Amino acid sequence: MPAADNTQTGLIFNIQKFSIHDGPGIRSTIFFAGCPLSCLWCSNPESQNRNRQAALASGDPKLAGRAWTIEEVLVEVEKDRCFYEESGGGITLSGGEVLQQHAFATALLQEAGRRSLHRAAETTGFASHKIFAEFIQHIDLLLFDMKHHDREIHREKTGVYNDVILENMRYALEQGVPVIARIPVIPGFNANKRAAKGMAGLLRDMGISQVHLLPFHQFGEKKYEQLGISYTMRDVKQLHPENLQTYLNIFLEEGLEASFH
Repeated sequence: MPAADNTQTGLIFNIQKFSIHDGPGIRSTIFFAGCPLSCLWCSNPESQNRNRQAALASGDPKLAGRAWTIEEVLVEVEKDRCFYEESGGGITLSGGEVLQQHAFATALLQEAGRRSLHRAAETTGFASHKIFAEFIQHIDLLLFDMKHHDREIHREKTGVYNDVILENMRYALEQGVPVIARIPVIPGFNANKRAAKGMAGLLRDMGISQVHLLPFHQFGEKKYEQLGISYTMRDVKQLHPENLQTYLNIFLEEGLEASFH
């Protein structure tokens, strides 16, 4: 594949330094704007397509984001190369949904690979097979979001069916790409034994070995106020690992290496 055009631009609303939860080692997490899902609990509502106009109208660059070239992104993340090398870290593409800006993201990954940076991406996998297949050619680790195993419940709470998501997850595994499943544990959605058993069994059958459970939190609540949009999860209590041991055990009993993050 020819070298990437480093003047290509993508819309990014944050580059978080010294991240330790988005892959191995110390990392720089690059948050892409745009997401076709509409998860009610989203902690980055400014990234959702349905909220982009509100984000732009806010006048807050942290919510609206700005255009970055590939070169600008790499110059920024290269500042911390010594930390990556010492810790086994690198860069992680996140969002939003990074696949919504697939051409820019794929070119960025390609160039990062040329510079010997470890490349991870957190994704819902909601994209056409063609886009997804090209994207994962340049990935060293996929942090694959899994919301629910039931397609109808998935559609009700996220706005999309999970068919293509699961197909892409299977394809990544077939291609030998390291995959860690990430499950947001959400009250009123999947924070129950039935959902846990369904997801654990499906992941086991697919060949997933490692699972990160992300208990529901309220870290993004203030953003809804800033955007002037309603937040239906406002009065929902946060979940804590110490109260979810039974939930965790369901995944462990399926032979999965599961832990809270």
